[in-house]
Amino acid sequence: MTRFFLGILLCLSVLSTTSHAQSAKRKLTDREDLYGWEAIGRLDIGDQGFCTGTLIARDLVLTAAHCAVDKRTGRPFAPGKVTFRAGLSNGKALADRSVVQIAVHSDYGNHPHLSAAFVRADVALMRLEQPIPHSVADPFALHSGRLAGNEVSIASYGRGRSEAITRERSCRILQRRQGLITFNCDITFGSSGSALLARNGPRWQILSVVSAVGNDGRQKVGFGMELAGIVEELKADLRRDAPKPQASIRRLQVGTDKSSSGAKFISSGGS
Repeated sequence: MTRFFLGILLCLSVLSTTSHAQSAKRKLTDREDLYGWEAIGRLDIGDQGFCTGTLIARDLVLTAAHCAVDKRTGRPFAPGKVTFRAGLSNGKALADRSVVQIAVHSDYGNHPHLSAAFVRADVALMRLEQPIPHSVADPFALHSGRLAGNEVSIASYGRGRSEAITRERSCRILQRRQGLITFNCDITFGSSGSALLARNGPRWQILSVVSAVGNDGRQKVGFGMELAGIVEELKADLRRDAPKPQASIRRLQVGTDKSSSGAKFISSGGS
C-alpha cells in the first residue's frame, strides 16, 4: 500500500506545494474561458476560509466532508454559513447561493484522524437555497462506465489563485486500491472538495473528490475516494432530513370574511 499521508487539505491549512513539470495549468479568467466549467465554484465558509465544490444538479453541490463540518462542534455548518459562488472569477460569480442543508457521509465522524478510512468517508452533499439555472451553469455528471486510461483533470480554487478557477488540464491516476484513488495533480490549500474529473466520451465527469495530500516517497500525491453508491446515499439523506413545510390554519369567523389567530376547526357538514 502507498505510504500514507503527510497532511490533509483542511480549509485553514497552509501546505507547501511543488509544481509538476508535466502539468499545464490555466486560470479561467473570462466568460469564454469559463464555458463548460461554470458549475465549479468556491465555497466560502463564513470568515474561516474556503474550499471548492461542484454542481451535480441545479441545487446540489458535491464537496469534501471536512469542508462541510464545523471542527468545533463536529456537526455540519448551520444553514447560511456556507455560500457557493459558481464560476467565481475576479470577484464576480455567475451565481451566489446560500447552502441551506448538508448531508455528510455516515461514516465520517467515526474517523477523526487522518487515515485511509477518513478519506473514504470524506464526502458531503450541499443543498442550495435556490437552484442555479442550466443556462448559467450546467452541472457535471458522475462518471459511469469503464475508465479509459489514467488521464484525469482538476479545476479548483487555491492559495494564490483564490479569485479564479485554475484548471490542470492533464494529470494522472497513480493507483486505485481499497476504495482510494491516488493521483499526481497539483493540489493546494482551497483545492479541498474539488472534483477529480475523468473523460467519458467527449465530456468530463466526476470520478472522485479531493480529500488529502501526502507523499509516496518520491513525489507529492493527492488522495480521493471511490464514489460508487455514496452520492445516492447522501441524496437520500437530504430528502429524509429536508425541513417539512409548515401547515397554515386560519379560523373563519361566522358571517364575515375576516380571520383571526388560533386553530379552531369548523365542520363543513350539516347538523
